[in-house]
Amino acid sequence: MKHLLFFILSFFVFIDAYAQLDSQNNSAVIPAEEKKDANNPALDIKPLNSDGLSDIKKDDKVNGLSVPSNNNLVIEKEDFSMFGEKFANPAELFDKQLKNNLRMKNDLETKQYGSTTNQFLGDFTTKALYIKVVYRDHEYFDGDRIRVFVNDDVYQPNILLESEYKGFKLDLIEGFNKIDFQALNQGTSGPNTAEFQVVDDAGNIISSNRWNLATGVKASIMIIKE
Repeated sequence: MKHLLFFILSFFVFIDAYAQLDSQNNSAVIPAEEKKDANNPALDIKPLNSDGLSDIKKDDKVNGLSVPSNNNLVIEKEDFSMFGEKFANPAELFDKQLKNNLRMKNDLETKQYGSTTNQFLGDFTTKALYIKVVYRDHEYFDGDRIRVFVNDDVYQPNILLESEYKGFKLDLIEGFNKIDFQALNQGTSGPNTAEFQVVDDAGNIISSNRWNLATGVKASIMIIKE
């Protein structure tokens, strides 16, 4: 009888223990929910995509501001040029450098040897009845000589350019009055160098200029009387 009672009690204890173990295995685990800090919206960080940029939609907002979609961003790349200017091909750069070099060479030769082409120094309009034309050697006195033409006729055949101004008076005709200064030589140092002024009958300077000429070359101006 004692053995039967002990068996029955042991059976109920086993059943109760098995029931407790089974209830623990069937319990559901609810993961903790991440809470966003409403006072710190900057903590709401979106993951980066393959380009290293946040995948923000067109209507997304960051800190209350609308942010355009990354797909709409266009970054233009400007070609780098070590020359500072863009050329369609290297030939353009070479052509520009060649022209600059030729211009510098011509300027140097003109200064050293004088211009080898005739020079037109401008046209001027006046109502004056006459003008005074004066000239001098704007370098040091070295024996430069010139010939003066008025409307293609010799007006002064042989003039020695000195350090001080000297010249002539010219009565103007209606219309065009062309004056040519021709270099007869280049003195002892060259080129033929001169500075001149054209003054009207009221003492106003109409024209003032300089020339550097090779032998035989002309510098010309045009005075138009109204």
